[in-house]
Amino acid sequence: MKITAVKIDGKRHLASYMDGKLALLDDFHINASSVADISREDLARIAEINQFKNYKFSYDSIIDQKSTLLCIGLNYKSHVSEHTGGKVPETPMVFSKSNNTFAGNESVVETGSGMHVDYEGELCVMIGSKARNVEEKDALNHVLGYFIGNDVSSRLLQYRTSQFYLGKSFDGFYPNGPYIAIDEIKDPHSLKIQTMVNGDLRQDSNTSYMIFSINRLISYISRYMTLRPGDCISTGTPAGVIMGMAPERQKWLGNGDQVEVQIEGLGRLANTFK
Repeated sequence: MKITAVKIDGKRHLASYMDGKLALLDDFHINASSVADISREDLARIAEINQFKNYKFSYDSIIDQKSTLLCIGLNYKSHVSEHTGGKVPETPMVFSKSNNTFAGNESVVETGSGMHVDYEGELCVMIGSKARNVEEKDALNHVLGYFIGNDVSSRLLQYRTSQFYLGKSFDGFYPNGPYIAIDEIKDPHSLKIQTMVNGDLRQDSNTSYMIFSINRLISYISRYMTLRPGDCISTGTPAGVIMGMAPERQKWLGNGDQVEVQIEGLGRLANTFK
């Protein structure tokens, strides 16, 4: 099933999603405030919904404000090559983004002035059950679902110091959506992932090229911190970002640029930059 978060007349709703039409969960007496709060019993009820309507709505973030977003750096060899000259990390590089970055599909991302803003199309994983000291073989049992994220970055601030946090945490710098797929993705390690800027294909890869699998990431992180329902892991980006281009070709995002990230089975995340 596909579940999205939307705003209608300024109010946030969760909805079952099908081809742009919605079935508002409120109408079916399912009153969860976040995707991770939906019970397994209610998920089974949602799977049976077949009444969808057209609404005038805007998308909201799939990730709830109370959730933690952890991001993985340098998790595709192709991106490692354009970033560090080919030194593959021995352990996952984990950093975070603040919750002010959470924004929905079709949101407008403000870049600031001269901030060298870049895109990073990524597969994002939402945790569905508490995970602590999880074995790799059991890790995917703790996944609720998958969706698309764009780890937008100010390269200027990201590398001004040794800490990425500020350069990754401008308002709206993690647009995500358009929905979360639950019990639909059979193998998250074989999905085509592409990013386009103004229709120009920039990233074209597959999640099979991850250095650290989702199983490994969940197991590794859960050794040191408890992952709770609703927490998310953005699994890294492949080659093709602006930062990896020759300096004369680097045209940072802004001025109405349209960025689209597509992942097989998860739809299309589209955002305008200004």
